[in-house]
Amino acid sequence: MTGVTVTHVKKQDLVQVMVGKYRGKTGKILRVNQKKGRLLVEKINIIKKHTKPTQKTAGGIIEVEGMISASNVLLFCDKCNSGVRTSRKLLESGKKVRVCRKCTTQIDK
Repeated sequence: MTGVTVTHVKKQDLVQVMVGKYRGKTGKILRVNQKKGRLLVEKINIIKKHTKPTQKTAGGIIEVEGMISASNVLLFCDKCNSGVRTSRKLLESGKKVRVCRKCTTQIDK
C-alpha cells in the first residue's frame, strides 16, 4: 500500500484497542510505522520470537509486542474513559489540537 498515513494517533499516545483479541485493552504507543499504517503498542499483541544465541544474549524464545493496524485503535479520552474519535480544533494561538468528539475536551497537552 502506498500513501498510507497515520494521522489520528502518534507516539506516546494512550490508545484503546477496538478490534481483535486484545479488544478493550489500553496501552501506550511505542512506535509508529507511517509507511505501512501500523503501530507497536505496549503490552498488546504479544508474540513469541525465536532468537539465536549471540555473544550478548543467550537466545531462546522471547515474548515481544507485535505490530497492529492503526485502524484498530482509537485515542483514549480520560474524561469519557474510553477510546473516542477525534477532531481538530484551531486555538487562538494558532496551534492545532485534537479534541474528543463526545465530550469536546482537549486531548493534546
